[in-house]
Amino acid sequence: MKKFLGNQGVTSEILVINQGDGYRFNRASLINSGFRLMKQHCPDCDYFAMHDVDLLPLNPELKYSYPEHGPLHLAAPHLHPKYHYDKFVGGILLLTISQFELVNGMSNRYWGWGLEDDEFYVRLKQANITIQRPGNLTTDSTNTFKHMHNARVRKRDYRYCYDQKKASLRRDYDSGVNNVNFKVVGQYSVTSNGESATLFNIHLECDRTFSPWCLCPEDIPKPKNVTSKSGKVKQPHKIS
Repeated sequence: MKKFLGNQGVTSEILVINQGDGYRFNRASLINSGFRLMKQHCPDCDYFAMHDVDLLPLNPELKYSYPEHGPLHLAAPHLHPKYHYDKFVGGILLLTISQFELVNGMSNRYWGWGLEDDEFYVRLKQANITIQRPGNLTTDSTNTFKHMHNARVRKRDYRYCYDQKKASLRRDYDSGVNNVNFKVVGQYSVTSNGESATLFNIHLECDRTFSPWCLCPEDIPKPKNVTSKSGKVKQPHKIS
């Protein structure tokens, strides 16, 4: 990526945000956390890319330039290898700092896989922010990007539990980049194929009164009975 961006004259810092806690995957909260870390790590950066780690550009015609006319969705529906619906804004999306902050980033209630991008699309539309997409490229959805996700090795969590499905279809006005809760448990300089990046291992925090589906019932360890010295079995405490 550094070479790809350098060929376009783009000065960049690459941050990789890794979720290392015991909760379900939360892409939106990772992006919110990454945005907050980016502002600390790179105070001179004036825009950023929400960039899936398993999606790499192949076509040099894709320009990672400053999105002055609105968020620039490089992984547009007509170019992404998998997702082709009109409201799709995932994969790779470039935004200015002010654009992301105007809509309070992304919702923190999407644990598991999917729909966080669709909710973010609604945030942008409600703020009257126009999404830009590349046109007139010489490639299409088959050869614009390299998609490296192996579904057999890294299975995605599509489960719904509690009232998650119903809540996921509503606009979230309560959470965003301003109140994402996380802590950095490790920061490392990493190099891959001669390119450097900064890796942050973070632990997200979950308010189970707001989004109890950060753990589904089958994810919660069952407490074991404990035998006292008298030989009586103590009943475990219930987990709320």
